[in-house]
Amino acid sequence: MNAIYTLWLRQIKRYFRSRARIVGSLGQPVLFLVALGFGFGPIFQAAGGGNYLQFLVPGVMSMGILFTAVFSGIEIIWDKQFGFLKETLVAPVSRTYIMVGRTLGGATVALFQGVLVFIIALFIGFTPHWTGVPMAIVYMALEALLFTALGTAIASILDDMQGFQLIMNFLIMPIFFLSGALFPLATAPVALQAIAKIDPLSYSIDGLRSVLGDGMYFGHANNLFVLVILTTLLIGIGSYLFSKIEI
Repeated sequence: MNAIYTLWLRQIKRYFRSRARIVGSLGQPVLFLVALGFGFGPIFQAAGGGNYLQFLVPGVMSMGILFTAVFSGIEIIWDKQFGFLKETLVAPVSRTYIMVGRTLGGATVALFQGVLVFIIALFIGFTPHWTGVPMAIVYMALEALLFTALGTAIASILDDMQGFQLIMNFLIMPIFFLSGALFPLATAPVALQAIAKIDPLSYSIDGLRSVLGDGMYFGHANNLFVLVILTTLLIGIGSYLFSKIEI
């Protein structure tokens, strides 16, 4: 357990030591909030969809968590290339503990990223249901764990940082844009609805949207069930692949 805590703390310290990383990681979510929230707001409202900013913010919060969580896997490849990972793996500690510690650290950073986007959204006009904030933290934490474990699993079988970025872009962009983050699933074409049902991010966004604003597509029980099952599965897969890393 001490190993898990140490690696968790190390991941968090890495993040907060780089102020440029914190500011840079907020650039894209803020751009989406301002450009889409205010740019498409009048069109969305004229079409009878209501306040688009209220609809958009949960999706952008999830986007911030998604990108930060998945790209935390790059640190594994970085550590491989510079020999830092070898120093960790030769320690008399189970590799499962090492993977869990790194995953918890990356997920904590991703969760913090989501909270920062939420705070910024408050300043530009987002008005959440405050009673739903505790449940929103649960959804954000599950999403952060899920996608950090995914990033760790993929990074465990790769040695090339450029290859990781290509694979992540191939996965992340479809996961985000087909999740219903930017458009309501209820009025989407049947094909997009079917795709959204196999997109794990859809369930996180639907959960956040239902507790912080209005509207629900899948339902709380389905959202939590899918997120918990997938998170547990990916942590298991990530632990297995991480244990197979050769040093």
